[in-house]
Amino acid sequence: MVNLSPPRFFQRFFKNIIWNFPLETEGIFLTFDDGPTPGVTPWVLEQLRLYNAKATFFCLAKNIEMHPEIFKTIVAEGHAVGNHSYSHIRGWGTDTTQYVQDIIYANSFVNSNLYRPPYGRITPRQFKLLRHQYKIILWDVLSMDYSRRVSPRKVYRFVMDNAKPGSIVVFHDSLKAERNLRYALPRVLEKLTEKGYVFKPIVIP
Repeated sequence: MVNLSPPRFFQRFFKNIIWNFPLETEGIFLTFDDGPTPGVTPWVLEQLRLYNAKATFFCLAKNIEMHPEIFKTIVAEGHAVGNHSYSHIRGWGTDTTQYVQDIIYANSFVNSNLYRPPYGRITPRQFKLLRHQYKIILWDVLSMDYSRRVSPRKVYRFVMDNAKPGSIVVFHDSLKAERNLRYALPRVLEKLTEKGYVFKPIVIP
């Protein structure tokens, strides 16, 4: 089994970041980063519909700006949305003021209290400035669908070998991930449904 969960020492360092929902008994939280993307996000929505599955889309605001109708469909179909920045800005190596301004501007498009740092990278100072306005969501299962060095079958196995009740699973509704996503997502939905799991959106008051 390949374990793609974040190191435990890293989770302890950022105690207020949400990595999973350990009290959950039947739910799994599928998340999709980097959309909305024409041709990919509508297909993802179609797959979710087949299983009455709800998910959370961490959207790039620049993509919402270009494709507002797809974003409206995500919301209309009952999925949660989260802020993934405007420009996919890197936390490490970026001026903190510039970083925070990018997130604030993005939220004028997304309007969410959920935030996922691009690349999962955020500095302690950036975290301190954002944590009062946002629930910062990372993950405990990374599908690796974005990697061209990982086969579609391995993406599927990464998720199936590591997902458990309360897991937050990362996929990407992007062109880069499309090949792996189209193979893995329908199979993950089918097999985890057979195991009795329910797919839930991330909603935190």
